[in-house]
Order: sequence, then structure tokens, then C-alpha cells
Amino acid sequence: MAGFHALPARMPLRHTLKPSRRFSTSSWRPSYAGTLPNLKIGAHTRVLFQGFTGRKATANVQESLAWGTKIVGGVKPGVESEHLGLPVFPSVRAAQQKAKPDASAIYVPGNQTAQAIEEAIEAEIPLVVAVAEHVPIHDILRIHAMLQTQSKTRLVGANCPGIISAIGKCRIGFQPLPCFAPGNVGIVAKSGTLSYETVASTTRAGLGQSLCISMGGDVLAGTNFVDALEIFENDPDTEGIMLVGEIGGTAEMDAAEWIRDYQRRCASPKPIMALIGGLEAPPGRIMGHAGAWAAPGEPDARAKYQALERVGVTMVNHPEKFGEGMRSLLGRRAASKPSSAINQKRGIHIMRRTTLTPHASPSISHPQKTQTRSLYIKPFQALDMLNLEALTVRETPPSESEAKSNFSLSLTVDRTALSPCFITSPTPDLNPEHSRKFPFPYTTTDLRNTKIPLIRDIALKLGLSETAHPQLVALTQGLWKIFREKEAFSLEVKVHPSADGKLEIYDARFGFDDAAYRSAGRQEEVHKLRNKEEEVPEEVVAEKDGIVYVKLDGEGSIGTLVNGAGLAMNTVDALTIHGGHCANFLDTGGKATSQTVKASFQIITSDPRVKAIFVNIFGGLTRCDMIAEGIILAFRDLGLKVPVVVRLRGTNEEVGQKMIAESGLSLHAFDSFEDAAKKVISLASA
Repeated sequence: MAGFHALPARMPLRHTLKPSRRFSTSSWRPSYAGTLPNLKIGAHTRVLFQGFTGRKATANVQESLAWGTKIVGGVKPGVESEHLGLPVFPSVRAAQQKAKPDASAIYVPGNQTAQAIEEAIEAEIPLVVAVAEHVPIHDILRIHAMLQTQSKTRLVGANCPGIISAIGKCRIGFQPLPCFAPGNVGIVAKSGTLSYETVASTTRAGLGQSLCISMGGDVLAGTNFVDALEIFENDPDTEGIMLVGEIGGTAEMDAAEWIRDYQRRCASPKPIMALIGGLEAPPGRIMGHAGAWAAPGEPDARAKYQALERVGVTMVNHPEKFGEGMRSLLGRRAASKPSSAINQKRGIHIMRRTTLTPHASPSISHPQKTQTRSLYIKPFQALDMLNLEALTVRETPPSESEAKSNFSLSLTVDRTALSPCFITSPTPDLNPEHSRKFPFPYTTTDLRNTKIPLIRDIALKLGLSETAHPQLVALTQGLWKIFREKEAFSLEVKVHPSADGKLEIYDARFGFDDAAYRSAGRQEEVHKLRNKEEEVPEEVVAEKDGIVYVKLDGEGSIGTLVNGAGLAMNTVDALTIHGGHCANFLDTGGKATSQTVKASFQIITSDPRVKAIFVNIFGGLTRCDMIAEGIILAFRDLGLKVPVVVRLRGTNEEVGQKMIAESGLSLHAFDSFEDAAKKVISLASA
């Protein structure tokens, strides 16, 4: 999701926020783009921890110190002491003055993350890495409004494993260290577990990694694909580049444009490989990650795949194929020094050629089931909210003869501009070809006072006369009030301009951020509107155990159990490419436990379509032997009758695979995804 900061020459900032006196800069024209060099961490990087004395931070600090990371202490508000033999500072400002950190790792809960980031920005810490999940969207919108006014601090995250230099032994995050080895491949990824698989693949291939940057799975990322690509282009340690994307936003499309330009201006471009998760994701669903959903007008995963392939990126269908593929490309580059990346495109195409038919974006007239990462209220509830704002609501839809002038208007989050934006379309169903985005600063209170004439431009796009301007002001201002006060992430309305100049709303679809309620305890009244009885029962049950489960339509005969949203999406994609039919998407969370494995088996086997189960676990934060033990116990306790194929990779993988193989149960252990996929497909077919 390339922000304004990523390509300042090609993507000019349309709305300039006034610099806040709280965030000092060394220039009258602060530029977030100027903080890009702060991403080049290494042995020199001095790391601070916020939330230093917490259990997770303590364990992480001990591991990172043993690996070689230079940690200079941590922060516990109002406390000055010592922890793990390192100083504890009462504030980030005090730590900045005494320890001179280059980076801060934020290890606090999601509802406290924005405040911690703000403190680091005020102290001008060069690099801030936020790992927490469930950070409210509006908290991060506020943070990005701050970041755009300064030129000192760079943000990685939130909701990400962090950033790690394998060469410099510097880990800022919770990446599984046994997977990493010093080398020459730069990796940027949205998904944590997919990035670990990618890292392990390059390590197995003898390539290792130079720098690995995580974008994170949230709607708004502090650092995006283009930012990472610019670092990798000029990094002498990086010889090959890997990009791991997924459904949601336009970051991959921005990356494709950057790569196209890179190929043209570079005589010997570095080879680039990529994977896109979510090719089989059903339209309108949120696939585990908070940002893994496509807003109206955004490209689906297939469009992203095609965009990258068109510019010569070598695509793979599973991360285990990255290592050998990149080794081949690097060998070919060294031998021939190709002048165009089209040569690398001829190298290997591991993903089979399929007809990639784009999924349609969800229509306002076809509301989806409630998601565990969001809340969509019913149209009549949305119209009630509009009535409370004194907006004109029409009780019945306009007739066919009246509908010619109808239009759609959406207020959502622009992942590229890192700000709210209006999306307009002169048709009632949003048409991407005729729609236009109008981003504006989150700090805006009155939409009539933006730097550019926002209301006028929206009116021109919709073909509204000047007499309709007061109505348009009331409509946009009303939507903006609901958006901010109730912490929405998407407000869509269909509007009919009446003969007397009124703008009558006759349909609405409103989505609200669940993290504001679950993580921060805000917006209780909005979330009371949820009716779980109308949702998919298995999805509600899964939610209670912290599992994200999406029941897939069709003839699905393979149940999937995966740790990590990106890996879960890719598992469904890859099994489908191999000819399998998946019954579900299931993400146990990044750290699977025996309890979540057992609960997952119960949910999966409640679907009578399931004839075989595919367990795909990457043991990064959790050891594979622990997962194997959980699988064996769950299989016995539940008396499972369907065969289970288990692919365990990562920490203690050989021990875990041996435990599965010697269990005496109908469990089949594999190391290779290809072999495991063939086995589970044959079992499901039988």
C-alpha cells in the first residue's frame, strides 16, 4: 500500500497537514519519505523496548540478546530501575536522552499501541516497530496524520512480526530465529507465517537473507512494499527480492508499477519473485488479517497476481518454492547479466497457468455475513443512523424511470493515502472504471475547509448542480460525523437526487471496526447491534476460541487447519491449484496450541462434507513437537474417523514428523507441501 511518502515524485501529496508543534523536524518541509533509510538496521542498531518488563517482551529480549541484537534498555512509565541487567527508563524521552536508541520495539496491547507510537514520535526515535494485533483503525489513522507531518520517525506495522537483519543479527520483532541465516535475499511480506516459510525456503536453498521487512496484515501500514523495494534496490547486501502479498488494498499494484519503472531504468535488475495469497478467497469476506478484504473498487488477489506477472515477476504458488527458484534466477543473472526482467520471467513459472477470472467486489445490495474482524449492521440500522443526523432517507427505492440519476457515495479508508477518503461513482453500484477517490486529512473537522475544494470536486464528479451543493455538504458531513464518532471503516450509501433538489438516501451498508470494541472497549452501543443468531454457527463457535473460520461454498471435501491467516489463504489456494476442493479457511492464530488444534478439529468435523483434513503448521513461535502432541491427543480424544494429513515445518520439525508417523493413528506426516497436497486430495477423493 504505497503511501504518499513512498513515491513523492510520482504521487504528490494532495492534502498537506499543518506541522504540529509537538512533533519537531529539522526542515520546514517535513517528509515521511525521508525516513526510509531508517529501515536499514544492522549490527549498529541500538534497540529500545516499550513494554519492556512484560512477559512476552522479556522472553523476546532474552532471545534477541542471545542472538546478537544490541538492546540498550526499555521503558516502563514512571519507573526507573533495572531489568535483565539493562536500564529501565520512566519514559521514551528519558531513554532517548540517555541511551540514544535507533529503534523502539513496542510490546504493549493493541489498545495502548497508538499512545506508545505517539510517545516514540515525540521523542524522535528513528524507527518504531509495532507488533500488536487488534489496534483500532482510527487510532492508526491518527498516528498516520502525525507521521505525515515529520521527517524523523519511520513506522513498521502495526500487526506485524517486525523487521530483522540476518546479516547484522538485529531482530526487532518476534520472528522465529532458527529459520534465519545470513545471506543475500531481501524479503517483504504482509503475512507473518508466510514470511517464515519464505525465509525457511531460502535458508534451505543455501541463500539466506539480508533484510526481512514485514508490512503487517492491518488496513494501514507504516511501511509498504514500495518502501521495502526502494531499500532493497540500493542495498549492496541484497541480490534477490521476494514479495509476499495477499488480498486487500492496492499495495501489490503499486509494487508492480514500481517494478515496471525499475526494469526500465536498471541495466541489470535484481530478480524478483512473488506470491499472492487469497486467490480463492470468497468476495466480501475478511480472511483472518484485519486488512485482508477488498473494498469497493479494489483489485482482488487475481488482479494483483496478473499485475506482477505482467512486469516480469516470477510467481510461485507456495513459499517452499521460493528458495530453489531464486537460486536459479540468481545463477542465470550472474551468467548472463540480463538487461530486462523479461528474461527472468522465462526462467521458472512454478504456478500453473490458469484462467484467472476476477471476483466481483461485494455490492451494497448483497450484504455479507458478519465477520470476526468487523461488524456490518443491517441496512435499516444504517438508515436509522442517517436519520439521527437529519439526513434525507427515502423509505422506498426509486422507480426504474427515476434511477438514471442515482449515484453511490462511500466513505472509507484509503490504504494508499493512509487517510480517510470518499469514493464516488455516478452509478448506483460502484463502478471501478468510473469511480474516483477523494482522500482528505483525518484531522479535518469541516469538509468545506480542506486544502482543495473537496465538496466541489465531488459534485463535479457526480454531475450535481450548484443547487444540490448544500445537500451534498450535509450528506458528506453527516457521513464523516458517523465515521469518526462511531469508528467506522466503511460507509456506503446509494443516493437519488430528487426533482426538488434533495439527495435522498435509499440504501446503505455500514461497517465498523471491531478492534475499537474488543481491544479498547469503545463503541459498545454499535456492537450491541450484532445478532449472532443470524451468522454462520461454526464461525461464531470458532470465534470463542480465538479461531478465524470461514465456511466455503461448493463441494469442499478437504478441511484445512492452519496457523496464520496468510498461510491459511495460501493453503486453500495451493490445494485448489492441485485439484483439491476445500471446505473451509481456518486460522488458529500465529501460535497454535493443543487447545486450539482440538477446537479446530471439532469445528471442521462438524461439516459433513469433509472427507479428509489437511493440517499445515509452520512451527515458528511454537515447536513442531508440541503441535504434534496436540494433534495426537485431539485425534484420540475426539475419536476422529476422517484421515488427517499433517505437514509440519519449522522448529523441531523432524521430531514432530516422527511423532505423527509413529502414532499408530490415521495420521500421515509430510515435509513437502506437494506430497502432502497429493495425499490429502487422494484421501478426500477416495
